Amino acid sequence: MSESTDSPENQSPPAGKKRRSVLPRLLALGVVVGGGAWAANFIHESIAYETTDDAYVTAHIHRISPGVGGPVLKVLVQENQRVKAGQELAEIDPLEFEIARQKLNAAKAQAEAGEGEAEAALERSKAEVLQAEAQMANAESSVKLAEAQLELANTNYQRNNSLSSGGTRAVSAAEVDTSRSVVATSTAALEGAKAMLLATQAKKHTSEAAVKVAEAEVGVAKATVEGQAAALHEAERQYADTKIMAPADGLVGNRNIETGNRVQESQPVFALVEDGYWVVANFKETQLKSVKPGQAVEIEVDALGGKAFAGHIESIAPSTGAQFALLPPDNATGNFTKVVQRVPVKIVFETESVKGFEESLRPGLSTVVKVKVKG
Repeated sequence: MSESTDSPENQSPPAGKKRRSVLPRLLALGVVVGGGAWAANFIHESIAYETTDDAYVTAHIHRISPGVGGPVLKVLVQENQRVKAGQELAEIDPLEFEIARQKLNAAKAQAEAGEGEAEAALERSKAEVLQAEAQMANAESSVKLAEAQLELANTNYQRNNSLSSGGTRAVSAAEVDTSRSVVATSTAALEGAKAMLLATQAKKHTSEAAVKVAEAEVGVAKATVEGQAAALHEAERQYADTKIMAPADGLVGNRNIETGNRVQESQPVFALVEDGYWVVANFKETQLKSVKPGQAVEIEVDALGGKAFAGHIESIAPSTGAQFALLPPDNATGNFTKVVQRVPVKIVFETESVKGFEESLRPGLSTVVKVKVKG
């Protein structure tokens, strides 16, 4: 039997062992390739996109409160129900407001009647002024006539008296006496005309004073009517506010009202989430250099399993979020520690992107947004 001439070095390894030696190399190569791809993608993402997970879906939320207080007569909507703008949501018992409205209607009618009477009295006073002015004009004419007659009577008397005392005695003593009597009569007539003029002047002054009083009474009556009209308007508003209406299209939530409850004015009873959502993303101030309105945005919603929607930046807030806080920070006092600030950015969804998901989006949902800042 001959000895084998093959040495251990020349013997080929078993097939299984050879495969095991190749597998680690392939795995290492895969890790290197995968790591390189991940690094390349990471570098591309960090250059081409600005990303933040401090972002939330938001919408207009109306806190609906009744304009008046009272017992609830009926509630017409359920929790999470969709409603239209102007739709009635609930009604407060309107009886006491209807009674108040009727009382004020009657009070307003009475005030209007009083205004009418005051205006009629004013017209009467104005007519009396006109009458007094006419009488005063007649009295002035009478005075002038009496003055003229007295002057003529005096002239006649002087002439007759002169003619009767001369040597010729052209005028008899009887004629002189008659002319003297005419002077006396004319003087009395003038005094009577002057007295009548004074009386008509006094009457005019009295009528003018009555006009001023009537004008004041008309002003008071008008003010009363206006006051009653304002009170009636308020009663009408309160009566209308017994019906709680939806201010916009949307979904009703946070219902805090039941039939028979007594609610107070301004007590929140519904929340209405208006249709139309957007995202508020709070970017670090160091990210805003390349962020501008109009840029495309990818929005991933956590509640939808990371479902991505398309959107774009509509606007950027004029201040950091901290400045809008109830107590903004005052960095001019105490020790200062620099903190990177965040600025709210409004992002709107593309209409086509959210089709079919309108009912799935809700205010407050967390999102991750990626803004494409470079091509």
